[in-house]
Amino acid sequence: MTATQAPADAPPTSMTHRQILQAMSGLMAGMFVAILAGTVVANALPTIIADLGASQSSYTWVVTSELLAMTATVPLWGKLSDLFNKKLLLQLSLSMFVVGSLLAGFSHGVGLLIFSRVVQGIGAGGLTALAQVVMASVIPPRQLGKYAGIFGAVFAVGTVAGPLVGGVLVDTSWLGWRWCFFIGVPFALLAIALLQRTLRLPTVKREVRIDWLGAFLIVAGVCALLIWVSLAGNEFDWASWQTGVLTGGGVLLLVAAVFVEARTAEPVIPLGIFRNRTVTLTTVASLLVGVAMFGGTVFLSQYFQISLGKSPTVAGLMSLPMILGLLVSSTVAGQVISRTGKWKRYLVAGALIMAVGLALLATIDAKTHFGLLSLYMAVLGVGVGMLMQNLVLAAQNDVPAADLGAATSVLSFFRSMGGTIGVSVLGAILANRVATETAKGLSDAGVTVPGGGSGEGSVPDMSTLPGPMRTIIEHAYAVATADLFLIATPFAVLALVAVVFIKEKPLKTTSGMERLAEESGEGPTAPSDKDPAPVA
Repeated sequence: MTATQAPADAPPTSMTHRQILQAMSGLMAGMFVAILAGTVVANALPTIIADLGASQSSYTWVVTSELLAMTATVPLWGKLSDLFNKKLLLQLSLSMFVVGSLLAGFSHGVGLLIFSRVVQGIGAGGLTALAQVVMASVIPPRQLGKYAGIFGAVFAVGTVAGPLVGGVLVDTSWLGWRWCFFIGVPFALLAIALLQRTLRLPTVKREVRIDWLGAFLIVAGVCALLIWVSLAGNEFDWASWQTGVLTGGGVLLLVAAVFVEARTAEPVIPLGIFRNRTVTLTTVASLLVGVAMFGGTVFLSQYFQISLGKSPTVAGLMSLPMILGLLVSSTVAGQVISRTGKWKRYLVAGALIMAVGLALLATIDAKTHFGLLSLYMAVLGVGVGMLMQNLVLAAQNDVPAADLGAATSVLSFFRSMGGTIGVSVLGAILANRVATETAKGLSDAGVTVPGGGSGEGSVPDMSTLPGPMRTIIEHAYAVATADLFLIATPFAVLALVAVVFIKEKPLKTTSGMERLAEESGEGPTAPSDKDPAPVA
């Protein structure tokens, strides 16, 4: 498919440092909104479900519906960004987020709340995919590191602020849980306005052919598998007919999607990009990072509240060492990469440090001192900060500009899928381990409970338990949480193996817009890769 020349009045394909910072203001506000949507309800959900009179099954769906919609639609948003105006797509995804947030905030039934979370998830999927695509379009890979560090900081702040803000809103009587959804709306509207004012991207006109069948098969297949890993072990057994239907149906749909994608002119996920060794290895590493990081750390808040007896607000604050480690390492590594052009060493070091951090957290118990726990979390944060964003940088540097959207969204998609799988599978392991340790503690105390009576599947209210029982539960959750980090550690080691085999290539000094102009036959509009990197 050949592109035609952009209109004569199109914005220039290169941007100054000031213009990039202005454009990033809107992107950062949008990214903060996407992260906030997924984390702000973490500490507020028990109150929300109780207020709506919903069931434990509904609790699960309020969490998973947003994550399912986000993960499943990321590849589609990425492909659309290769075909349509990226700014308009960003504003559309933000608008969907606003609609979903307002619906959620005004919900008086759990059905509408779950639907609104799906709408939020679709919007968040667009923000997740498009923000990094736009960055790659306006910033050369050689300069991307220092700007990516800023996005790492936004990610860190959103991750820690979400549960903290949610806990504070629920604990504040004159606000309440509905503001967990309303609070993101001003940020989304601000992002829409900032993008309209600051982001200038040329639209390269081309014949558009959307692969709707491929998109449907990918979304349906992924949703079937994600629903399985989200509900198996809770709503039904891992070995059950529901497992057979969901896994079999999901695999068949994805096989059909591969068949369709290999034969269509404009596939949602161009299978040819996986012939690129860098894309394949960074995709594998992103999947493993998702399993290790999200699967392990998502249960830390529960450990803080149950094993250490902290309030939701304090539990949010206790995550700060990990977030600060991520913030510092992503920012510093990004700056150094931009100066030196060397990036592989930071991928390898990040994967290694992440594995060490997970292994250290596998040693925690109910009596671990917060100082030691802070050190372990900081080590994990440093590793993740050096690794996660630079995986995207490595892939974006090694694909044609026309495939930037698809390659970026594939990495985001597999990282989100890894996180979903990790949370679901490790959550089932946590529940089983807690049940076993609780039963063992009761047996050691000489208490016999019919049928095990361990309380599997329910989170205890620690304030209502007598002292001896509370000690048993605290120990059970501490042991189970440590086991999760032990299980997550091998995934980090496998991610290290994957990044070791990535071949380091010089970072390009032209942005995605400039490379696309060259690939489309308009000729170079900026210094070539052989020229020295510009100093901002």
